Amino acid sequence: MTDSRTGGIPQQPSHSAQNGAPLPGSGPAPEWAAGSTGFGDNGHRGDFGETFIRMLAAAANLDASRRERDRVGIDWQLGHPGRAGTRRFPAIEAQVKCTSSPDIHEEHIRYPLKVKNYNWLAGRDYEIPRFLFLVLAPSDPFEWSDATQDRLLVRHAAFWICLHSHDPLENRPNTGTRTVHVPRANLLTVGSLHDLFAEDYRDMLVVT
Repeated sequence: MTDSRTGGIPQQPSHSAQNGAPLPGSGPAPEWAAGSTGFGDNGHRGDFGETFIRMLAAAANLDASRRERDRVGIDWQLGHPGRAGTRRFPAIEAQVKCTSSPDIHEEHIRYPLKVKNYNWLAGRDYEIPRFLFLVLAPSDPFEWSDATQDRLLVRHAAFWICLHSHDPLENRPNTGTRTVHVPRANLLTVGSLHDLFAEDYRDMLVVT
């Protein structure tokens, strides 16, 4: 089954009705959801997106450190266990965004990134490679996850892009947005997450 809201990204049928949460439009929200402040709002969606990335990092056996205060456009630092910052145990940093209304095209996803966030990712003047992780989630929060005794399903997927080959928008005020084109081929998986530690990305940086 595919979902038109995600440009045809596969989606398995929901089993929510048999797990305690109603199917979309099947009735009123359960008491726990109705009493949960902000259920399904932007903050909730953002938390889901960051947890999605944290789950992938755990499955990849990577250390993940969350930035408590996002002042430089970085939400997570991921690294291999060992001495941080060494070439044997490299690290990467990521800014995480989550959307339920993606603009999906055949080869890429168009995402309007705030100029200040774009400038925190673009360019080469960094010591650690930086990436944008874009998580796509259904618009209905009841479809974000589905659990049975055999598995936990989370929807839908995450994609990545590296902007070190792009110049920062130094002549633009930190207002408005800059659209980035996130390749659909850049699906974030346990394997591709490890690939982001390749020398190629560190070689793109200018370390003084």
